[in-house]
Amino acid sequence: MPIDAAKALAAEPRTGEITWDHKDVQLYHLGIGAGTPATGPDELRYTLESRLHVLPSFATVAGGGKPGVTGGLSMPGVEVDLARVLHGGQSLVIHRPIPAAGTATATNRIAAVYDKGKAAVLVLRTEVGDPDGPLWTNDAQIFIRGEGGWGGDRGPSARLDPPAGEPDRVVERHVREDQALLYRLSGDWNPLHADPEFAKVAGFERPILHGLCTYGMTLKAVVDTLLGGDVTRVRTYTTRFAGVVYPGETLRIRMWHTHGSTRVAVSAADRDDAPVLADTIVEHT
Repeated sequence: MPIDAAKALAAEPRTGEITWDHKDVQLYHLGIGAGTPATGPDELRYTLESRLHVLPSFATVAGGGKPGVTGGLSMPGVEVDLARVLHGGQSLVIHRPIPAAGTATATNRIAAVYDKGKAAVLVLRTEVGDPDGPLWTNDAQIFIRGEGGWGGDRGPSARLDPPAGEPDRVVERHVREDQALLYRLSGDWNPLHADPEFAKVAGFERPILHGLCTYGMTLKAVVDTLLGGDVTRVRTYTTRFAGVVYPGETLRIRMWHTHGSTRVAVSAADRDDAPVLADTIVEHT
């Protein structure tokens, strides 16, 4: 079996230095759809270096995405085919605002391995800090199809009860045809998002958008719509990837807002509101 759970969990963490600057932040923001309208004051906070603030989901690509999700798939005890890999969920804890430029230490390890029967799930944890202390903690839940069934722990269920009542806000965000090509320049080079032949082998009609691109687009919508554009108010951000998005589609983002948190559901408006992100919560001040 390609996954040796005991070996993966016992492996020494991988630690390395990551760096980023304003160009990396601007590229990420453009990759998640910032800059429309190009001269809008609210968008210039994401695109103009003299006004730049950092959307917290940038943490998923800072340092070129290293050690990152695909790096975790080469950890001891793990040997998998990328065509079988799906990003199942993501959680992010922000310990303090992310600077527009920085150098930090990233420590990557496999925090859990679960047996879901028809799939294995790896929880890849990345903890990032600089000399002033912790910056953020990322957990990526990775589904590897066809690699379960060894009798291991099934792990917790991430499913939440649906939000009650009608959403407080509903917004739509268009996904450009070239968005996956632009987003991948921030470090996720999986050919699933660019190569039509690879996408077909993986079971998709054409290349799909990165789940983390949808993740970033959604957080930006919440910050801009409900948090007054103040990225420093975000404390945690958790989601489950419930379906795929194809470039050229439109995201419908529903928000249920309460004091201290916002529940979110995202669907593909062009495909009868097929679920895209579920069990999504943004905690904030």
